[in-house]
Amino acid sequence: MSNCDVTLEPGFTIAPVPPRMFGALVEHMGRCVYGGVYEPGHPKADAAGLRQDVLQLAREMGVTMARYPGGNFVSSLDWEDTVGPVAERPARLELAWREIEPNTFGLNEFMSWTQLAEAEPMMVVNFGTRGIADACNLLEYTNFPGGTKYSDLRISHGVRDPYGIKMWCIGNEQDGPWQIGQKSAVEYGLAAAETAKAMKRIDPTIEVVSCASSWRFLPTMNSWQATVLEHAYEYVDYVSLHGYFEPIEGDRAGYLASGLVIEELIDAAVATSDYVGAKLRSKRKLQVAFDEWNVWYESRFSIDDRYADQNLTWEFAPRLIEDTYTAEDAVAVAGMLMSLLKHSDRVTVACLSELVNVIAPIRAEPGSEAWRQSTFYPFALMARYARGHVLRIEPRVEKLHSATYGDVPAVDVLATLDAESGAVAVFALNRHSEPMTLQVAMRALPEMSVVGHVVMGGTRLDATNTEASPEQVVPEPSTEHEITDRKLLAQLPPTSWTMLRLDPAAALRD
Repeated sequence: MSNCDVTLEPGFTIAPVPPRMFGALVEHMGRCVYGGVYEPGHPKADAAGLRQDVLQLAREMGVTMARYPGGNFVSSLDWEDTVGPVAERPARLELAWREIEPNTFGLNEFMSWTQLAEAEPMMVVNFGTRGIADACNLLEYTNFPGGTKYSDLRISHGVRDPYGIKMWCIGNEQDGPWQIGQKSAVEYGLAAAETAKAMKRIDPTIEVVSCASSWRFLPTMNSWQATVLEHAYEYVDYVSLHGYFEPIEGDRAGYLASGLVIEELIDAAVATSDYVGAKLRSKRKLQVAFDEWNVWYESRFSIDDRYADQNLTWEFAPRLIEDTYTAEDAVAVAGMLMSLLKHSDRVTVACLSELVNVIAPIRAEPGSEAWRQSTFYPFALMARYARGHVLRIEPRVEKLHSATYGDVPAVDVLATLDAESGAVAVFALNRHSEPMTLQVAMRALPEMSVVGHVVMGGTRLDATNTEASPEQVVPEPSTEHEITDRKLLAQLPPTSWTMLRLDPAAALRD
């Protein structure tokens, strides 16, 4: 059995764990909203139609931010249709996914949901069919106290106090040929700069996210971002990244190395931003909002032309990309989130895409209880236990060959330290088809005891959670660990994700 060796040094840190790292996308796509977070008449719905079982799972999952209303959906949305008396709201053709949008769940319903979910809202403005004026009007509606057209409109809708939304995205994937209102880099950069400038005149406290290169296979990847920032660098605060991954036939090591691709995307986005900043002699450093990421079995999304989407018919809340996730997918998702956390010095916002039903960790059906998919668990466990600072560590481990990515580390490790409590969390991804031994040197830390050890994967990698059997894939407790002379040894099953929690107070009690 091979080893993976790491050393924990409390003085070597990357950054604090960002509270906004554990966000999720709530998009008007398929059954994410209708039949997901909102389903009037469902046995678990409250008087407002919000499903309490979904809400409870979102809280359990630890979602700290909710990005809304899209996604591609936003690029043809008239936000004014989503507010006011529900009976007076028009139904519209939604162009991104060719759906009928009734607008019965809108901006104020979403804000009520975020308050109940204890999640910060992240608002995306339509930059496809609309622009500066509409973004400013929406901001006035949500954030201005009163005495003006749109703030008074909000008050007339029963919301006296402004929402004070801080995070604003100027459009979504505007470089993509699939996007309604696709823009060139110069076109978007100039417009984004003027929009951010105008919005910050209304509310100087907001933080603005610029679109960056949205799909790693586009020929304009990174160069589009560089051109945008030539115009918008001084007015925006974040650049947005998106990344979706699926199993690679015959290359499990490559699939489980998806997190390494995320790290490459982050490194390129940071390098591009910093280059433009240096070129402009700016004193500012932009952060990264990795506000869409997940496993998506995109090859199953059968359409003849991905840009025309002619196979999508005009329906209300159709079943779109409701992927069922396996234990192996949970291991892959865990690795992706670990990679995001390892870059928490620059990635301070991230959103799993999406929250419910649509490539989601939570599934919901009419008339029954919502359930957790396999991918729910690693997200929830890291949201709960990754606390304090991310430690800077360098695992020493053998390489595996991936047909897609070349040689990749057999094991990836992330550790966090909460200085206040002294608690340490260690997360390990074993890409190898064989078991590995994790050896963690902790001489710079006080005496520790293991207070939690769970594993996902290892066996039955194709197992899934379903409505009929919702607990086939759950974190399994393990006792395969020991601490001797301030060195932790833990067994990592093949193709698995492991979480170990250590506590100095427990060691004192022992």
